[in-house]
Amino acid sequence: MKLKLKDIVLLALLAALMCVGDFAMEWLPNVHFVGVFIVVTTVVYRKYALLPIFVYWIVSGFVEGISLWWIPKIYIWSLLWVGIMLIPKSLSEKVKNVLYVAVCTLHGFLSFGVLYAPAQALITGLDFKGTIAWIIAGLPFDVTQCIGNLVLGSLVIYPMIKILKRTDKYTK
Repeated sequence: MKLKLKDIVLLALLAALMCVGDFAMEWLPNVHFVGVFIVVTTVVYRKYALLPIFVYWIVSGFVEGISLWWIPKIYIWSLLWVGIMLIPKSLSEKVKNVLYVAVCTLHGFLSFGVLYAPAQALITGLDFKGTIAWIIAGLPFDVTQCIGNLVLGSLVIYPMIKILKRTDKYTK
């Protein structure tokens, strides 16, 4: 797939939506549209989806502050991209759509607990017991993010994929 101007514009728009979807939902802890937009962008743009992910990461750092806690966000969001990239294209659309939501939901559960734990342990000097305690203490937030990703993903992923794929038909 070679990027056209409209693809670059859409990738920039998706990066902006990731930022706005995150910042607009700050009032509801751990519920946001970032994971959903990463899934949609990855399904449609494959390797190019890394561009808006990196833009989101940089913008969130400037808005929220670049600090040690910010660094792990790049591998956490990139792991969601990897999870979606690993879903075989040969599956039926129904199965793929269920898997997209399932991967987004699972990522929501693991992202800032289990996946963030190694970085947190290195940054703060936690030992193994401290890391496990940190993960357990964060479980309510992980469950909230899991449920948020399930609900938002179930409502938004499939329709957005259809809309973005349809843009190719109208620009040829």
